[in-house]
Order: sequence, then structure tokens, then C-alpha cells
Amino acid sequence: MMIKVNSLQDFKEKTRKQNNYWLLIHKSSSEQSDCANKNITYAVTKAKSEINVFVADVNNVRDIHPEYSVTSVPTLLKFENAEFKGTYKGCNDTDYYTSLFSNSFFTASNNDTGKQQKSVTVYSTPTCSWCNRLKTYLRENNVKFRDIDVSKDQKAAETMVKRSGQQGVPQSVISGQTIIGFDKAKIDKLLGL
Repeated sequence: MMIKVNSLQDFKEKTRKQNNYWLLIHKSSSEQSDCANKNITYAVTKAKSEINVFVADVNNVRDIHPEYSVTSVPTLLKFENAEFKGTYKGCNDTDYYTSLFSNSFFTASNNDTGKQQKSVTVYSTPTCSWCNRLKTYLRENNVKFRDIDVSKDQKAAETMVKRSGQQGVPQSVISGQTIIGFDKAKIDKLLGL
């Protein structure tokens, strides 16, 4: 659900009894902001669980963005257990937002065999459709993973290239073994799926 807020006080009152929510800070009539607003709205309507995204337009609301050190719009802020957890800048495609929203509330259950899950890291970018497919596949199979956006983390991108010799994404590391692309057979074998 997209919920308009008119001030920092209004935002705090509307989120007082909520744990997990988002805040979109944008500027109406800006191409990037309109793009983000449209794609986020679509992703929220596609979500399987209720997602609350509060929306503040900097043309009218001037006290929220300084509170969270937001210097450019559009910026999407993530809150978990009522605590500010991070920012996502710019306009991204709907698959990115869908993945972001589903990942924020994703929890993997323990498997019946009692085996400890292997360490899984996914190197990805927001615009990579194969990255989103890989992450969706892992979630569908209740596999916990760490997602690293190499478009925003230069050090991680360098680490990824050093490890594999490849710049393309997705790349995953499962218990120390690197997999280039969405190689379902290798992933299944390493995870025992």
C-alpha cells in the first residue's frame, strides 16, 4: 500500500505501530522520481504479502530527507523492526523492487534433515534479470543468502572479479565454490536440492 505523508511528525505517527515498512522520498514531476514511484507502486501491487510504502514529496515535505541524510531523490528507505536499515537510490525496474520487497520479509525455515545450510552469497545488480531469477529460485527453495549489489559496492565488485576472473553477474559463491550465471544444475548439486 502506498501511503502519503505530509511531515516527519506525520510519518512517525503513521508508522508508530508498524515494524517493517519503506519510505519513498521523491520529487513529483521529476522523470527519475516518477519512474521510481510508478515501478514501486506496481511492485507493491504484485507483492504476495502486504507492503507499506510511505511516500514523501520533497516539493511539499521538507523535514524528512534531512532526518535520514537523503541528498538526492528518488531514494527508497528501508525500515525493519522500526529501525532505519538502508537506502536504495534512483529508479529501478519493477523486478528489482519486487525482489527487494520479498527479500526484506524472507525467512528460510530449517530443513527437515537437520543439516546446517551452506553459506551462500549472490553478487548481482538491480538491472540484471538473471540475478533476480536466481534470487527468486533461492527464496522458493528456502535458501538463505547474502545479496551483494556490485553496482553500488566497488570493493565487492573487485573481490568478485578477483575470485572468478569474470565481471558478469549473477555470480554466486556456495560454501567457497564460485558459480558464474544461473547454473541451476550446479546450484542444486552444491545445495543438495
